[in-house]
Amino acid sequence: MSSTRALLAALRRSQPIGADALTSFAQGLADGSVSDAQAGAFAMGVVLSKLSHDDSVALTRAMRDSGDVTRWDLPAPVVDKHSTGGIGDCVSLLLAPALAACGAFVPMVSGRGLGHTGGTLDKLDAIPGFKTALDMAQFRQTVQDTGLAIVSASPNLAPADKRLYAIRDVTSTVESLDLITASILSKKLAAGLEALVLDVKCGSGAFMKTPREARALAQALVATANAAGCKTSALITDMNAPLVPSLGNALEISEVMRALTAPAPSRLHEITVALGGQLLADAALASTPEEGAAQIDAAIGSGRAAEAFARMCTAQGGPLGFADNWARYLPEATIIREVKAPQAGHIAAYDGEALGLAVVALGGGRQVESDSIDYAVGLSDMLPLGTRVAAGQPIARIHASREDAARRAEADVLKATRIGTAPAEQPLLLERITA
Repeated sequence: MSSTRALLAALRRSQPIGADALTSFAQGLADGSVSDAQAGAFAMGVVLSKLSHDDSVALTRAMRDSGDVTRWDLPAPVVDKHSTGGIGDCVSLLLAPALAACGAFVPMVSGRGLGHTGGTLDKLDAIPGFKTALDMAQFRQTVQDTGLAIVSASPNLAPADKRLYAIRDVTSTVESLDLITASILSKKLAAGLEALVLDVKCGSGAFMKTPREARALAQALVATANAAGCKTSALITDMNAPLVPSLGNALEISEVMRALTAPAPSRLHEITVALGGQLLADAALASTPEEGAAQIDAAIGSGRAAEAFARMCTAQGGPLGFADNWARYLPEATIIREVKAPQAGHIAAYDGEALGLAVVALGGGRQVESDSIDYAVGLSDMLPLGTRVAAGQPIARIHASREDAARRAEADVLKATRIGTAPAEQPLLLERITA
């Protein structure tokens, strides 16, 4: 089956497609020989017919190989982590240096904010001078010298995915499990990884709202990545409340730096240790996830993770000594307004997506791709679920650049917060999916 028309015909009949046809199709997406109409028909066909496991693996590999695939020659495993997106989710910025401090190499290719969720690169852009756009030579040198780098994707990283994603966006096929799996994994596997851990978020602040949806995605990702040759596990984690009590770029960098330089028990620390422990075990740098978790905990507690972050920061153009005096460098909002509880009770629930969109409306994210970002704005000091509050007690603080924006954000936060009876305690780690 060599032609795109034959591929589409097989997809229409729910027949197997095969690796050769999918490889040719992915190359056609990358070089433009596949038309927009054909790409749209393929995306809709996958939504309606679904792919077999073999074809899902073949599509992932084909999209990975449609551009540059990095090969490493390093003395320890090359590993990475991917999150499906949440609010107040800055795990990557704590986990990557902790992994490097444990002897792994972490070439982390990250993204910018998407919808209501923040982006790792946008957060790093809040650090003056920090460069996330490195050429391949700079990227390789930084990983070799410091053990880690966090960068944006190169233009030729999985170009078939870039093309297909744009088509999916305008054909209402973004939510296809097969296409999500191929999209996520093609970019990660092109980075030349030996092991990958996935943080699949579940809840009001995540794209996957229910445990059933999150489990289906986690299972698809793990099965496909392992079949494609990368040792992969997934943790399904709760995202019914922000992972840290701050939302916004500079504010979340502050949370990370506190976690690195003054470690204390927190939701951020707990999920970082769990993800890192699983990844170290999968990469054979620990005998069990529990032993790996202890290594990650020790790397953070000893300050070695903070040292690794500082090395990366300097190597990528950030301030020398940022880890020692980070608060001096981060931008601050001109207006800070408290959000006060309208009644007494417990923080019963948050609408996480609405909170994320409130930060976007403040200027902390993009409503269209061309929007600029105000790195200082956001929310801070958000109370944990279950906290008992009195009427008039602050439940969060708004960081804004304008009074009118602060007033709108206050209304948004109140609308997104339900005060009532205390919710049942929810574990942070809901499920572990391994090969």
